Amino acid sequence: MTILGISAFYHDSAAAIIQDGKIIAAAQEERFTRIKSDASFPINAIRFCLKCAGRSVKELDAVAFYDKPFLKFERLLETYYAFAPKGLSSFITSMPVWIKEKLFLKKIIFESLEEIEPFDKRKIKLLFPEHHLSHAASAFYPSVFEDAAIITLDGVGEWATASICKGNGNQIKILKQLNFPHSLGLLYSAFTYYCGFKVNSDEYKLMGLASYGNRESETVKKYIHTIKTKLVDIKEDGSFFLEQQYFDYCTGLHMTNNERWKELFGIEKREPEDTIGQHHCDLAFAIQFITEEIIILMARTAKQLTQSNNLCLAGGVALNCVANGKLDDLKLFDQIFIQPAAGDAGGALGAAYAAYHIYYNQERKSTTIDSLDFMQGAFLGKEYSDQDIKEMARKYNAPFDYYKEECELLSKAASLISEGNVIGWHQGRTEFGPRSLGARSILADARLPEMQQKLNIKIKFRESFRPFAPVVAAEDAKLYFEIEHPSPYMLMAKRVQKNRRYDYPDKMNPDDMYEKLRFVKSDLPAITHVDYSARIQTVHKETNYRLWKLLQEFKKQTGYAVMVNTSFNVRDEPIVNSPEDAYKCFMQTGIDFLIIGNFVFNKLQQPLLKLE
Repeated sequence: MTILGISAFYHDSAAAIIQDGKIIAAAQEERFTRIKSDASFPINAIRFCLKCAGRSVKELDAVAFYDKPFLKFERLLETYYAFAPKGLSSFITSMPVWIKEKLFLKKIIFESLEEIEPFDKRKIKLLFPEHHLSHAASAFYPSVFEDAAIITLDGVGEWATASICKGNGNQIKILKQLNFPHSLGLLYSAFTYYCGFKVNSDEYKLMGLASYGNRESETVKKYIHTIKTKLVDIKEDGSFFLEQQYFDYCTGLHMTNNERWKELFGIEKREPEDTIGQHHCDLAFAIQFITEEIIILMARTAKQLTQSNNLCLAGGVALNCVANGKLDDLKLFDQIFIQPAAGDAGGALGAAYAAYHIYYNQERKSTTIDSLDFMQGAFLGKEYSDQDIKEMARKYNAPFDYYKEECELLSKAASLISEGNVIGWHQGRTEFGPRSLGARSILADARLPEMQQKLNIKIKFRESFRPFAPVVAAEDAKLYFEIEHPSPYMLMAKRVQKNRRYDYPDKMNPDDMYEKLRFVKSDLPAITHVDYSARIQTVHKETNYRLWKLLQEFKKQTGYAVMVNTSFNVRDEPIVNSPEDAYKCFMQTGIDFLIIGNFVFNKLQQPLLKLE
């Protein structure tokens, strides 16, 4: 049985295909179109998935879309009616799109698939699982858990903004649900917006900024008190109510009522080009603190309702690795699995899974194998051949060295990194989800104090406060970090081991974020955040053997089995996909060497790149 899953028309459109319960391929449309967070129908991703599966459109048993558009339309109409006459301009803007396109989604899907090839519409089942069921399915079914509590958290699906489910065998039962307009995802995005970042893409910047907040200050305490007494009424079970007079997302074109927020917090909305001040850091800390509190309360409720020892997480809020790390520290559950493509892209995979297991009542694969999960390391995207790399090199007249033996290649790569070079690393199938996990990565030496600033300013072209993640051989992780369980998808923040930290000097100003940024905080300064935390990725030889071997070689040369791993892209661009994408990024940044497969490109030997 072959099922195609699709997510589209909001952000992070994607496609995924499963055969007899096994994931064959999954990819985001942005990787092909090069438009970040591309929301268009994922025609390129679908073509790729079908090719990987060796199937034509007419051979599909079902196509599953990740939400129910009519329920979403119902929510929009009821919201506009409830807030009328407010929101007229927003209503006028959104309705033509719905009337022309989204209400006729079945027609759009069939017509788009016909662009690939003609087929008989009567012979393909088109299914629409609910949005949060798709999220829940994306987390539970790839896990190795026979039963689990499942928490989904995002902005909004049709009506739901959060859910607690119980997964058991091949079935998922929704136990509790929080509905729009009360949304943790939208609350966090409101603060993202007010602090001058882009909604639906820059929430991780707010999370990174939160670590610079002065938790002991009266300002932070005041902000937390204000949020709890004015904006959010938090209940013991983790549900909450948002005071809508302070928000504008229901009927307006913005996230917040800026004048009322200025009265609440005493600061104006930051514009993207404005300087970041300590008050922005403190505000970020306050909402991060509230977010963690709500997630933990929900987790306690999920534990009580399900009596399960396992937890699965999905939805955009599940990408908050700091909150995930705090939740793991509590030990409410023995094991936690987080879908690496936790946002809407992962909904495509969840929709396919929901169709297979729930609609068709197909049994799950055995969970007795010695495996972390069934996501295959999230390496589910497109892979390129030596011929593809040679064609790219010829197109750009790009000289390279080719290493026939893997051991020689890895020795060279480890040596280059240990000498302070920054490496573009393009290997195997691209990752599914927002994180580079060692297939489309930029690698560097975490021991160098200057590396964090070099990567941010000269290569990523982004804000200087942004932290970088460590990639570490799984069996060596405890030598460097306070971690007990594997973290293969960079979705847990944990602290650097105490014996590796350097204490802040007593004279340091706790309200000077840049002084804290410049201070060398450990013997791995490039990946140690200001609170001594790091967003860890553990590398396992079963899922990424080449990167694991590189870490072993780096350890052999330097004594350290850990490096910097950041996404192979620049600001406002998607992660690279093809060798050509990688070469262009390499030539337009301060990356020193590019390694694609067994091909090594030295920046100093390359001709001047002429962009088309």
